[in-house]
Amino acid sequence: MASGIFALLDDIAALMDDVALMSKVAAKKTAGILGDDLAVNAEKASGFVSSRELPVLWAITKGSFLNKLIILPIAFLLTAFIPWLINIILILGGLYLAYEGAEKIMEFFFPHEKKEHLEELEELSEEEILEREKVKVKSAIVTDFILSVEIIIIALGTVVGQELWTQIMVVTVIAILATVGVYGIVALIVRMDEAGYKMIQWSKGKRNLTFHLGTLLVKALPRVIQFLAIVGTLALLFVSGGIFLHQIPFVHHYVDFMPSWIAEFLLGLIVGVLCVFIVMAFKKMFGKKSQQHS
Repeated sequence: MASGIFALLDDIAALMDDVALMSKVAAKKTAGILGDDLAVNAEKASGFVSSRELPVLWAITKGSFLNKLIILPIAFLLTAFIPWLINIILILGGLYLAYEGAEKIMEFFFPHEKKEHLEELEELSEEEILEREKVKVKSAIVTDFILSVEIIIIALGTVVGQELWTQIMVVTVIAILATVGVYGIVALIVRMDEAGYKMIQWSKGKRNLTFHLGTLLVKALPRVIQFLAIVGTLALLFVSGGIFLHQIPFVHHYVDFMPSWIAEFLLGLIVGVLCVFIVMAFKKMFGKKSQQHS
């Protein structure tokens, strides 16, 4: 009896060693997409009233966990029974990411006409602020869903051929680390200014190291957010282009003469711009139809 228990414990220890080893491999494989995920979500989680930053970020984090609870079992089932469908899902997700990235770039160069009088957040009612938050949170969770699919599929690719329980444990570990790690860092970024103000208060008016470091954090936050907004937009194009490059076989034939990172960016940008024009055409078409009916 005792020998059986020790044998079981030995098997569990060996399994955990395998899981730890393969989790390290999977983490290395997904490091690039996790970096993109961080940049995208830091940009998505910014722009809120200071007192609402953490509640909003917590709402996005809960949505991210829910995304992974939905994606993980589906991914395992698809891998086992309908593996070809994974590529289609990835390509559809790539189209969305490319569209979002290209739309931001086009908005920068060709901004939409804005209303003459913009309402400041402080002038809005609590219900209006919460409604705006819901829209941004929903957008962030949708983007997180697509990036989570990419992370989980890449992690699954590192454990192909392993036992089912090993696959489940390795990919689940990566999914949890991705959410906790990414949104933990995002929380630190968006609260930089609050930490800076605290340090300035602690300095009690003295221009010491604490004062200068606090001032640096306060002044750096807008720059960091701007930088992450740019990186996040580019990341959307790189991720989507990478999906097209790796999931559509014949694409390699047309871009194999250039470095892969350039090919990924150009693919993401070209497809994204096409998606933006298609969406604009549909909006105009349906807009005219609705005006005719009215």
